[in-house]
Amino acid sequence: MAPVRTRFAPSPTGFLHLGGARTALFAWAFARHHAGQFILRIEDTDVERSTQAAIQAILDAMAWLGLDYEGPYYQMQRLDRYRAVLDDMLERGLAYRCYMTPAELDALRAEQMARGEKPRYDGRWRPENLKPGQTPPPGVAPVFRFKNPAHGSVAWDDQVKGRIEIANAELDDLVIVRSDGVPTYNFGVVVDDLDMGITHVIRGDDHVNNTPRQINMIRALGAEVPVYGHLPTVLGADGTKLSKRHGAVSVMQYADDGFLPEAMINFLARLGWAHGDDEIISREQLVEWFDFTHINPAPARFDADKLRWVNHEHLKRLSESELGRRLGSFLARAGLDVARGPEAGVVGMLLRDRVPTLVEMADAAHYFYATPHPSPEQKAEQLNAANRGALAELAAEFATLAWERAAITAALKDAAGRHGIKPAQVMMPLRLLVAGTTSTPAIDAVLALVGRERTIERLTSGLAS
Repeated sequence: MAPVRTRFAPSPTGFLHLGGARTALFAWAFARHHAGQFILRIEDTDVERSTQAAIQAILDAMAWLGLDYEGPYYQMQRLDRYRAVLDDMLERGLAYRCYMTPAELDALRAEQMARGEKPRYDGRWRPENLKPGQTPPPGVAPVFRFKNPAHGSVAWDDQVKGRIEIANAELDDLVIVRSDGVPTYNFGVVVDDLDMGITHVIRGDDHVNNTPRQINMIRALGAEVPVYGHLPTVLGADGTKLSKRHGAVSVMQYADDGFLPEAMINFLARLGWAHGDDEIISREQLVEWFDFTHINPAPARFDADKLRWVNHEHLKRLSESELGRRLGSFLARAGLDVARGPEAGVVGMLLRDRVPTLVEMADAAHYFYATPHPSPEQKAEQLNAANRGALAELAAEFATLAWERAAITAALKDAAGRHGIKPAQVMMPLRLLVAGTTSTPAIDAVLALVGRERTIERLTSGLAS
């Protein structure tokens, strides 16, 4: 049995979205599971719409997700190879020149539709259909069409959808090379898959209609047909086509929004594939367990809340040092100087149960690195005659207090008791003055990390203004 070789072949006409990333992941995981090779191929023959920015976005997303690959290969760098295969097909009678103009084709389709027929090329330049005296019209550059079998059917056992069979009578002679010499999608795919030794084609089910055409070409060329698996569509939570309002944005937008790549791998894997009841899985487990058997043929649904939950679970599993390394870049992006406060990992460990993304964690960590400025309205809501005295005493007491959590907690309770108020009536305004918010982790942990000098300075300043 030949070594497994899969590929991901995006067209660089836009960003890599979640559906494309899931396709890449499944192809990568299948190859890695079988100790095979995973190839990245950039299908850039749509010259007008392909951009370098889109290519870079694909490469960035693959790197962020950690999907290592052979390549990348670019179709526009392989034009000589396509021409060589076309010349061979012309010589062997597998392809032919077609001089039908776009206007003629449009007119033909209009006539067919008017008769209620499926619009399709009628084979008028197919060699056996040429009429006596039919010669190429002057000034018309031909396209090149594949001579599709006229009879029988083409079938394959799809690894996700099951047996699929299409009558050849339903397929016309498709254009494989345009008049400018650039291959069409279906031809480029066939040549590339054969040259690159692709054994398993794993792609979205929007390509099901292309598969019989490609299989016919592969067989005409005398090559072995790869195994096909067409993945179901990813829908929005409401069951409609995934769009920007559902979260169909660039994969790298999720990186910018503070999601972890291992969480995205986990989330994408569970979009239509499962391993028992396991919800949180690692990259290594995915590779170990991945197979076609457990891919659900029904469309998967994107759930933004589920993604946040999965990310939170992975966030909570990071070590202190790793969490600090990742959080540090988001703190810097927020304009915070980590050197002016506690270690990012320690802060992250304190906040990780409260926030699901690194962006939100960095936002919640502001007061550890920058002085907050609560508004007069906020202070008026929390400060009163009953607790001002207790807070003033704490500002003085903090100067000599052993700066650790137990001592801080005891001091807060004692101050509240001396003034006949509840501890919360001291803790809430203290949170506001020191952290700029009343929503923080345990106040003793917060003060311990903010530090003695900054706590006293913020408390004193807040009481004075």
